[in-house]
Amino acid sequence: MKLGLYRHQKWNLYEVIWFAKHSETLEDLVVYKALYDHKDYWKNALWVRPKEMFFEKIEKDWKKVPRFEYIWDKKYDEF
Repeated sequence: MKLGLYRHQKWNLYEVIWFAKHSETLEDLVVYKALYDHKDYWKNALWVRPKEMFFEKIEKDWKKVPRFEYIWDKKYDEF
């Protein structure tokens, strides 16, 4: 698991900013921030998704692709 930028399979960019645990189940969670404006959400909206779901492969155009694909870590590089 890496902090940094990820591209969603629908091409939006997100920054994974931290990892957390669910307070009741202790399930691993990914905390991430949208890097785009959306008409229904505010800019830089924060999201939480189970780690298993965040890193799973989904079917798109009859192929298995990552739901979120790691792009880079902004601490070590410039976009």
